Parts: sequence; structure tokens; C-alpha cells
Amino acid sequence: MTTLTATWHDWLLEERRRRELAGLQRALRPLGAEDSDIDLAGNDYLGLSRHPAVTEAAADAARRWGAGARASRLVTGTLALHQELEDELAVFLDQPAALVLSTGYHANLAVVTALASRGRVISDAHVHASLIDGCRLARATVQVTAHNDVDAVADALAASTDERTLILVESIYSVLGDAAPLRELATLAVEHDALLVVDEAHAIGVRGPGGRGLVHELGLNGHPNLVLTATLSKSFAAQGGAVLAPLPILDHLVNVARPFIFDTGLAPAACAGAQAALRLLRAEPERPATIRRRTRELARRLDVAAPDGAVLSVPMPSPQAALAAQAAIGAEGIRVACFRPPSVPDGVSRLRITVNAGLDDATWEHAVTALAEIAGRFR
Repeated sequence: MTTLTATWHDWLLEERRRRELAGLQRALRPLGAEDSDIDLAGNDYLGLSRHPAVTEAAADAARRWGAGARASRLVTGTLALHQELEDELAVFLDQPAALVLSTGYHANLAVVTALASRGRVISDAHVHASLIDGCRLARATVQVTAHNDVDAVADALAASTDERTLILVESIYSVLGDAAPLRELATLAVEHDALLVVDEAHAIGVRGPGGRGLVHELGLNGHPNLVLTATLSKSFAAQGGAVLAPLPILDHLVNVARPFIFDTGLAPAACAGAQAALRLLRAEPERPATIRRRTRELARRLDVAAPDGAVLSVPMPSPQAALAAQAAIGAEGIRVACFRPPSVPDGVSRLRITVNAGLDDATWEHAVTALAEIAGRFR
């Protein structure tokens, strides 16, 4: 058995004690395949991850193509499946073209590192960690602006030099569930010849006609100064990420973006599963309406502001209170997420509850009733 040296052992033990005292220690909790809890912690917004059409498509692809893509996409890892999914995503979202990567995290890393290399980035204070890490890897000049502050972005753009500039936002933010002022930011991008990078991870499948996202809802699809990123692990119920943009941008990513070039292609099962979920969404465009209706209902019962997406954020007085509330809710057979620093951009510990359109009405009502009683008790 390998043992750590005293130096490393003592340091790691002290770090763990520090996290435990602050209520910030985390641990992995594996779920069984037959787990029966009501999942309001994950991001399977449309309830498609176990839909027979999705699981059968994934299984068929694994049998036909194998368990993995077997290589990076620039070697032999680009499959006909990838091209089909990219074409269907571009058509569905009304974007010029798409490029599929192994995760949504990689999609954001690829865009920022390839397009902002030694350039300039203006980033909203609440963007996802993948965009933040992209800025670090790009070695770009980064200016962080106050959350959803259009004037601050305008001032930053006005003060910029002739450097290539990216503006980084999420269309629907992943913790607070609020929307970015995309119209105003798109106007600024045109005025200053900047690229507006919009992470639509939490909007596709939830907002817009038929779940096409907030960019489409606002009529910004095909905007010349816009780059859209998406995940296939939320509404599309599988795994992977995508970048949607004009062809010259995607060509640049294929040739320059290290998170794309040096990574194995998206596995066939995930690719086919996402494709099946996309086709279900096209065939059943009422699913996003169910999400929005249930989101409004849950916000009313929890006495919190209704979010712009499907994520409800319930503030808690401390990390310890958030953990206790999560445990009490879990005892009722309901899983919710617990966000504590540093995962929350404003430092406020929260229960994070995501709406699922796939639950039947009786199960949904049971969950809402329990959530309202327990969350109210701990708040």
C-alpha cells in the first residue's frame, strides 16, 4: 500500500479540516441503476435520459460503431454520426454550422482558447467555470464586469484597443437562473466589432419556440457577431457539447483549438442518444411549455422569484443550513442540489432545484409539497 509523505499527508488533512469547519466538504455519492428517488438535482430538463427512443438509439450506436470513437476527430475519430448530429443541431437552432465536442466544458474551452488567444475578453461575473478556465488558458487580457451590467460592458468596450475582443455570457445563468440582456449585448458587439459568446446550456430545451433557446427566441439566430455554445447533457439527455457559428470560426477551431484537436471524439452512444433526444424535441414541442409551467408553480410555492430558465435558486442562511435542508429533502426521496462557495458566484449558499418535464403529475405534486414545507422550515 502506497502512503503519502508526511508533508503531503498533513497538508491534505489540514485542507479537509478547513473545508469541514466551513461546511464545504464534498463527497461522491454513487447512485444505483434502479435508484427511485425523484431527481430535481440533475439537468435532465425534458425527462428524456431514460426515454426508450433515446436509450435504444444509444445502444444501437454502441453495437454498430463500438463503445468509443477510438481517436481524435482529426485522425480517424470523426464518424458519420458526428456529421449527422452537427447538421441537425445547426438546422434546429437555425445557426450556420455546428461542431460537436466530447463535453460542453470542452466546447467553451475550445472557443475561448482559440478565439481569445492573447486577445481581450470581457466576461460577466457569473459565467460558468469552463469559460473562466478558458480565459486563463488563453492568456487573454480579461476584464470581469458586474453581472448583467450592460453599461459596464459598454464602458469596457469603449476603453479597449484594437485587440480582438470576446464578450462572454450565459443566456440563462446556471445558478441563479436569470437571463442575460442578449439584445443589448449583441448591439454592442456589432458596434465594437466584438464576438458575443453565448453559452445556451440552460436555455436550449427550455426557452424559445420548440425549445430552440433564448438566442432564437430573441431573433438573434444567425447574428454575424455571435458564437453559440451548447451542451448535449441537459435537455438532450446524453453527453457532449457543441459550438454553433459561421464556418470560418469552426474551421479555426478545428485547426487551432487544443480541447478539440487532442481529445477523442464524442462516443457513438452519446452522439446517437443526443440525436434521438433532439428528434423527440422536434416531434413533441410541448415539452418546454411543461417546464415553464412547472417552474412558475414551484417558484410560487417556494416563495421565490420565478427564474428565466428551469433552475430555481433558494437562498439558505449558511452552508450548514443548506446541507441540512438538502438532507431533509433527501429523506423524502427527493434529490436537490446544494450549492455552496466557491460554486456560487455571489457567495450565498443555496438549494438549487431543477424542473423535470418527465415526471407524472402525481409525482410532481408530491415533490412540490415536500419542497415547500422543508425549504420553508430551514430558510
